[in-house]
Amino acid sequence: MPHFSRKQRLLIAILPPLLALLIRVLSVTLRYRVINAEDTPSAHEIPGPGIYAFWHCSFLACAYHFRKMGIAILISQSFDGEVLTRTVRRLGFHPVRGSSTRGGAAALVGLQEAYAEGRICAFAADGPKGPARIAKYGAVRLAELTGARWIGAFHAQPDRAWILRSWDHFMIPKPFATVTIAWSAHVAPDLASMQQAVEQAVKMATVVNQAPD
Repeated sequence: MPHFSRKQRLLIAILPPLLALLIRVLSVTLRYRVINAEDTPSAHEIPGPGIYAFWHCSFLACAYHFRKMGIAILISQSFDGEVLTRTVRRLGFHPVRGSSTRGGAAALVGLQEAYAEGRICAFAADGPKGPARIAKYGAVRLAELTGARWIGAFHAQPDRAWILRSWDHFMIPKPFATVTIAWSAHVAPDLASMQQAVEQAVKMATVVNQAPD
């Protein structure tokens, strides 16, 4: 890794196993509940490949739930991206490197290959740097390249979480929280439809979390 400093290379060696362990320890305390909009199955209920969009802030909240499924996820080529890549591999994800600002063409080729292999391809639709909850074009472009006729949308919302002061207001579920994973719709592959579908997933999860058990 010649493009990383010695300190960064040391952190890349140390952090991923530690972070993966912390995610596992936290996540086994969480309760997950899944809700689906009418006629909208969850990703694992649909055979073959698929393209799904979610907001960047909910990545940690749903990571453990989707572990070991070989889901392809787009991760930037930055130092933080290298740490994340090595972490999610330990959780059973299939990272593809690149972003809208770096390595975009290569990333799309990698995601096309993942889709052709029958994998689910999941996009943080507003990543990697925002603006928060404003969908970008990556998932739509992949649908165009692969001929996919729909993009699915979901959101993971903890009922109790620490909210970071990051661009996306990243959510870290508190131990023993309940995480609601809401699947809202499978929509035509265009930006407006995808934006609306993810927003609807957020509303669904929020309503369920606010309702008394």
